Amino acid sequence: MTLTIFLGSLLGTMALGVPIAFALILCGIALMLHMDMFDAQIVAQTLINGADSFPLMAVPFFLLAGELMNAGGLSRRIVNVAIGLVGHVKGGLGFVAILAGCVLAALSGSAVADAAALSALLVPMMTRMGHDRSRSAGLVAAAGCIAPVIPPSIGFIIFGVAGGLSITKLFLAGIVPGLLMAASLAVAWWLVVRKEDIATAPRQTGRERMQALAQGFWALLLPVLIIAGLKFGVFTPTEAAVVAVVYSLFVAMVIYRELQLRDLYGILVATAKTSAVVMLLIAAAMVSAWMITVADLPSLVVDLLEPWMDNKVLLLMMIMALVILVGTAMDMTPTILILTPVLLPVVKAAGIDPIYFGVLFIMNCAIGLITPPVGTVLNVVAGVAKLRMGEVVRGVWPFLVAEFVVLFLLVLFPQLVTVPAQWFAR
Repeated sequence: MTLTIFLGSLLGTMALGVPIAFALILCGIALMLHMDMFDAQIVAQTLINGADSFPLMAVPFFLLAGELMNAGGLSRRIVNVAIGLVGHVKGGLGFVAILAGCVLAALSGSAVADAAALSALLVPMMTRMGHDRSRSAGLVAAAGCIAPVIPPSIGFIIFGVAGGLSITKLFLAGIVPGLLMAASLAVAWWLVVRKEDIATAPRQTGRERMQALAQGFWALLLPVLIIAGLKFGVFTPTEAAVVAVVYSLFVAMVIYRELQLRDLYGILVATAKTSAVVMLLIAAAMVSAWMITVADLPSLVVDLLEPWMDNKVLLLMMIMALVILVGTAMDMTPTILILTPVLLPVVKAAGIDPIYFGVLFIMNCAIGLITPPVGTVLNVVAGVAKLRMGEVVRGVWPFLVAEFVVLFLLVLFPQLVTVPAQWFAR
């Protein structure tokens, strides 16, 4: 009955069009009323405690860093470096999108920001070279989804806070899976462009490549600083976010000189609006998460999944299928906040490494950003590239399948995640 009330109140309020943050609060209140323990003071206090978290301070800082990078020219210079390296091969601009997606992922941690930057820069160029516009937009959308997996990742921060796990360990465990996602996109793109009759860009001279590398050096240095700092314990993820903001601001204003003081107000306002939405969602989710714990819902889910608890692969397959289904209708942040307190105790009870599960879970949620009908990143790319949503959906399918293949390979072979994670964490 408790599980029915939880699902019914949550899904029912969302079906009525209630914003997800308020649906989460109402879900918690419904559980309180069912257990005859409603107290408005508990709701208010839990909301405050939910947002009062030092690790969560990393979220607005990384969002601000992403805005500064796009406005300050760092993103464009990274794309220019990638063009110099692989832009001359057949379908080279597609490989540029994938390579630039990996580097930008290590800068901002935001799929939406990365996809917006890449689509504005690359989709028109790819169209001029003869690539199908919808296919190009689909590749850019899929490349943007690498951002929540390669550190620093806002998704890992939220998952770590919601699950009480080490964010640094999650960051380091996501490096190889993120690169595998990029490799799968490269293979899918190679298969797609083999039969296309497209022009290729001229090979840049060694001098032109060195010039692009020199111009992009300061932008490329940031992910090295962040990952090295995390690995060697120089700073925490929250401190890394502050480093990213200060570094991006300095490079954009002093070295590249593309960012003016008058631009900062608009950047800060945009960051504040996005941060407010994310933080309200997190605070609201803590109300339902607290009631999930009090009502002991995870034990009910464990009982339901008892027949599969001895088979870790089958259990993970079922969980991943559930997250895929949820991801088609819900954005990444609420998916993490709703499912983490329910699923994490289940995988712990089954003896599955929670860090390994976190990587699979966040990867699945990231892929959900390009699954219709919701697909937040699809909507962003469609808007920037001036395409209809249906056209971007048609173009993204080969790359969506490629990323799902990687996800299920990681389910079948956990060593692809756990072994590199152990090495990076040394």
